[in-house]
Amino acid sequence: MSTAFMVTTLVIVATPGTGALYTISAGISRGTKASIIAAIGCTLGIIPHMIAAITGLAALLHASAVAFQTLKYAGVAYLLYMAWTTLRDTSDLAVDEETSPRTALKVIRSGILINVLNPKLTIFFFAFLPQFVPAGQSNTLSRMLLLSLVFMLVTLVVFVLYGLFAAAVRDQVISRPNVVLWMRRSFAGTYAALAGRLALATK
Repeated sequence: MSTAFMVTTLVIVATPGTGALYTISAGISRGTKASIIAAIGCTLGIIPHMIAAITGLAALLHASAVAFQTLKYAGVAYLLYMAWTTLRDTSDLAVDEETSPRTALKVIRSGILINVLNPKLTIFFFAFLPQFVPAGQSNTLSRMLLLSLVFMLVTLVVFVLYGLFAAAVRDQVISRPNVVLWMRRSFAGTYAALAGRLALATK
């Protein structure tokens, strides 16, 4: 495993995006358990992109404007939905670490969808992984699988740290209603901004 790959992966994963935002939001609104579940969901959402890149399906998204635009706008719609539901949520936050299986399922499902509905992630994998696989190697597939798994592990660890930090400051946040309102509006605005950025994205 090259140092360049690890450094590049860490920089990419640590840069706040939709997955990190969702994990932080889960940590503040529902606590430690939900933040970890959200981090797992976002990490699982990488798998379809990883498979697409390794099997060459990313080439279809790269070559087909229709396929790319379809997935892109599905992602835009989902981010706008996240913004709307976050903005509409006016319930009080309470310190409660208990998370029902149904709630956990919804949290992990949303985390998966956030990453699955992002065609840029597939293109990213398609462009990123080959740079660290020497040409002419006989074990190209296993090499790409290993690099992808390392990328997922780093993603999980970084997102869990984001979530744990958010959960740690949760008590201070929920005791201030104005801060909670401001944060919800900020999260909603950020989801909307990310949707706008994705809508303007090109291959």
